Amino acid sequence: MDFSCSIFWLTALICLAFFYVKRKFNYWKRNGVPFVVPKFPFGNLQVIQRKDHLSQRLATFYRERKQDAPMLGIYFFLSPVLLVNDLDLIRHIFIKDFQYFQNRGTFYNEKHDPLSAHLFNVDYEKWRPLRSKLTPTFTSGKMKFMFGTIVSVANEFVECLNKTIQVDCEIEVNEWLGRFTTDVIGTCAFGIECNSLKDPNAKFRQMGKKVFDQPKLGAFERMLIITCKSLAKLLRIRIHHTDVTDFFLKIVAETVAFRENNNVQRNDFMSLLIDLKNAKKEEDRLTINEIAAQAFVFFLAGFETSSTTLTYCLYELALEKNKHIQDEARREIFAVLEKHNGQLTYEAVNDMVYVDQIINEALRKHPPASNLARIATKNYKVPNSDYTIPEGMFVLVPVYAIHHDPDYYENPEEFDPTRFSPEQVKQRQSCCFIPFGDGPRNCVGIRFGMLQARIGLAILLQNFEFSTCSRTQIPIKYSPKKLVLSPENGTWLKVNKVT
Repeated sequence: MDFSCSIFWLTALICLAFFYVKRKFNYWKRNGVPFVVPKFPFGNLQVIQRKDHLSQRLATFYRERKQDAPMLGIYFFLSPVLLVNDLDLIRHIFIKDFQYFQNRGTFYNEKHDPLSAHLFNVDYEKWRPLRSKLTPTFTSGKMKFMFGTIVSVANEFVECLNKTIQVDCEIEVNEWLGRFTTDVIGTCAFGIECNSLKDPNAKFRQMGKKVFDQPKLGAFERMLIITCKSLAKLLRIRIHHTDVTDFFLKIVAETVAFRENNNVQRNDFMSLLIDLKNAKKEEDRLTINEIAAQAFVFFLAGFETSSTTLTYCLYELALEKNKHIQDEARREIFAVLEKHNGQLTYEAVNDMVYVDQIINEALRKHPPASNLARIATKNYKVPNSDYTIPEGMFVLVPVYAIHHDPDYYENPEEFDPTRFSPEQVKQRQSCCFIPFGDGPRNCVGIRFGMLQARIGLAILLQNFEFSTCSRTQIPIKYSPKKLVLSPENGTWLKVNKVT
């Protein structure tokens, strides 16, 4: 009797689970939205043993269904997610109807993981006043103040590369560029000389790499922070390793204390944060943990995305079929420098139009932020549709797929900087090119990131010639494990001094 009862309840439980999963996987069909057939248990977005980057998976869905599906239903595990393929709808989500999509939906745990509560992650109520406080850091005036610091680090980069290529002219450029941008951000954000160009094992470099190369969360925890944030917070799940958190909290506390005790004033990010800590109005003040979180995200975003972008620039310019682009860029750099008395000034960098186009083309073809997410903060009736996006639903914008759409970019796999001539840019919709997002929640540090990339690329091309070698991976492959679109196993190039 007991055995029969057990079989009955087990069978009933299996049937209930089956019908529950079936109903969840029928969400898009019930709502009349075109969808990709999911597979149990991952849905359409596999997170374990993935062979390709998420952006490439979404690009496949985009290519297959774009013509008949301006929005496409997919599933992350059992949760429905809306993939937006239409540029007009993307513009509504990012800009026109921003009030319905104010949050990214990314997980943060301010109490148990203070570094996670930064500008990129926090919800609208905390984001809006924080954004307005931090925006003054990235004005043109502030960029001019930081310009000399970036150039100084770039010149040190040249010295280190000169010594290195005398021993071996084949180098892994992604690692070197990461060390360059780490030193730039360490100086501009923390006022600290990281010295990772001279010492690849410098602590700042180690901590930065650990965040991206050794993710703390396993597959189950990643699922939980996306599908059930409240439970994840209850379980005290942390995104960042304890030693990473301890390192940055300690560095920030020591830096703030030193500057305040010695009345040190600098035109950098940390000075602005300290001013906010000591603001007259209590509602404008930041705690030491809040300062650490903002400095931390500025550091991570500044070193990883900029170094990756520069890596893709050098890779593309090194290819034999693109050597004429590298030569043209170098001619422009020399011509502009001659015009500015041989000095790399702020005005000189801004005069390097073709260099800027090369960076934009690298961002188009290999966007580090290859997918963008928003979460509906209230029900949203999709224009020209019968469907209403419910509050709490994730919306994904496939940046990589849009940037590779032949309807917007002819021969999208070709590297062609002239796509970003003023004439061509005017002919395209703005949401065709969104490496930094768009609308109120776009990247606050666009100016700084682009300035760092322009200086880095200009000084490197001024001093070195780049070409492929036997260890260059052609075509380049993306790491399926990293959130940022990064080259797998590094990028090896041959580097020779310009004579």
